Amino acid sequence: MTKIGFVRHGITPWNIEGRAQGNSDIPLNGQGLAEAQQLAARLRTEDWDVIYSSDLLRASQTAETIADKMGVQLHLDPRLREVGGGLIEGTTEEERIDKWGRNWRELDLGMETHANIIARGLPFIEKVHDKHKSQNILIVSHGSFIKHLLSELVPQFKIEDSLKNTSFTSLIECENGWDCNLYNCTRHLVES
Repeated sequence: MTKIGFVRHGITPWNIEGRAQGNSDIPLNGQGLAEAQQLAARLRTEDWDVIYSSDLLRASQTAETIADKMGVQLHLDPRLREVGGGLIEGTTEEERIDKWGRNWRELDLGMETHANIIARGLPFIEKVHDKHKSQNILIVSHGSFIKHLLSELVPQFKIEDSLKNTSFTSLIECENGWDCNLYNCTRHLVES
């Protein structure tokens, strides 16, 4: 039985400011690095065979922290990048409303579509699953990207909350696909 763990990257200055990050390459801040350490300490007590990560700095810094603590091989892959934000990258909600109005989400601002996200995400999952059958695979990526993937991998699971920084979500392979047995867990931030 294969297990996949999804980790959202640690917090960045743009997360704090409420700026859309998309494919902008923003590093973790001090809090993000500290929370990545806390998550790494938690995951060290579990059995993970391999780590894959987005190559964007905020995800790769989170993944490197985990890999260093666990001594597990890390692979960077651009297919795990955040949803492309187009013209909204670097802007806050207030700035978007000022520039494009309250209905900015209805405009074509060059944001990556769900279909494009799934077209790069699902083949990645299938390839990694085939390569690491019956292993535990950890994937460090981005909130919106992970949510899009989960909606396809576990359509019966109702995703309501946004993923928190350094949250952990776990999928278990079952007879008919995948089941989500843990969602958006940040107990490592409370326990330390």
